[in-house]
Amino acid sequence: MGVYEIVVIALWAMLPAYVPNNAAVLAGGGRPIDGGRTWNGRRLLGDGKTWRGTAVGILVGAALALALNAVEPTASDLFGVGLPTFPLAVMVALPTGAMAGDIAASFLKRRTGRQRGAAFPGLDQLDFVVFSLLLAFLADPNWFGDVFTVPVLVAVVVATPLLHLVTNGIAYALGLKDEPW
Repeated sequence: MGVYEIVVIALWAMLPAYVPNNAAVLAGGGRPIDGGRTWNGRRLLGDGKTWRGTAVGILVGAALALALNAVEPTASDLFGVGLPTFPLAVMVALPTGAMAGDIAASFLKRRTGRQRGAAFPGLDQLDFVVFSLLLAFLADPNWFGDVFTVPVLVAVVVATPLLHLVTNGIAYALGLKDEPW
C-alpha cells in the first residue's frame, strides 16, 4: 500500500471522529455536563462541555459515517482507493470516542490548572483520536484491525495535529472560537 492510499484511508476512516468536536462548537451552549461542580476548587470540566454540544457532536459524526457509507463506491472510484465502510457500532463509536476524549482532556486541563481554551500541546490534538480508536476497537475489533493497520495509524497520528491546527485556525478566523488552537 502506497503513501497516497494510506493517507486517504486514514482521513476517510477518521472523518466521523474529526467532525464531532467542530459540530459541538457550532451547536454548543446549554447545560454544562459537570453542572457547575468543582473538585478542589476547580471546575470538573467547565462551561465548554455541554450536553447539547456532546449529543450534537455524536449525532453529526454518526450521520457523517452513514453518508460516507452511501458514497463509498463513488468515492473509492474517484480516489482510486478501496475505502472502508462503517459498521453501525463503529458509526457510533468513533464520534462518541471523539467527544469522550475531548471531555477527558477538559478534565485533565482543569486538574492541571488550565483555564477553558488554554493550550495543552499534544493533548489538544490527540485526545479525541485515542478515545475514538479505543471505542472503535471495542465496537468491532475485526473491522478495526482491517482498517487501522500500523501505517494507517501512523498517518492518523501525523495528519491529525496538522488538521487540528488548520481547522481551529479557520474557526478562530471566522469568530467561532476564542483561541486559534
